[in-house]
Amino acid sequence: MLTISPIGESGLAKPLDPDLIEQFPIEMVRTLDAFQKVVAVRSMVYMAEQDCPYEEEFDGNDLCASHVIAYSKGQPIATLRLRWFAGFGKIERVSILPAFRGSGVVKVMLAASLEIASRKGYRRMLAQIQARLWPLWSKTLNCRLMEDHPNFYFSDYEYCEMEISVSAHPDAIRLNSDPMTIIRPEGDWDTPGILEQSAQRGGAVREVAA
Repeated sequence: MLTISPIGESGLAKPLDPDLIEQFPIEMVRTLDAFQKVVAVRSMVYMAEQDCPYEEEFDGNDLCASHVIAYSKGQPIATLRLRWFAGFGKIERVSILPAFRGSGVVKVMLAASLEIASRKGYRRMLAQIQARLWPLWSKTLNCRLMEDHPNFYFSDYEYCEMEISVSAHPDAIRLNSDPMTIIRPEGDWDTPGILEQSAQRGGAVREVAA
């Protein structure tokens, strides 16, 4: 599960209650099983509740994005998607099951996501939100409404854009970072991975024909 430090929390309007972090562990999706949980939560929220057509909800970006899942008592209850661009990341597809809205799980999930972004070296995140929800998001995140960007519409809702500031991470992954750190599983950069174990096998370096 993902670790949340004050760096991730700094993107929130208020610090997290430590009990919330324990109550709602956050996983970064790396397996097909975990991705199926993402699909299940989003289907219940967007397709069942908001009557969103399948092809609009699953829009072709899921397999080239990062995803996080929040759990309660071992069950997936919330998820969001992260996509990465030159100079900024994007938070989207925030989905929370009805029973857990207002529980604080969204804040834990956002803090974990901002922790990931900071570790990847990002300092800005974009979010496209339903315009009617700006008052809620403005109280949740350290963010600003991008007033120079006009509102827009899709899937029967009006949207606006906001920018979220991300604190610099002292161990952000850079071009000159340790090569073994760079090849570790996404989001688990501080734990030695399977490829480091392979380096301990010893023996001659293999040569293959070109």
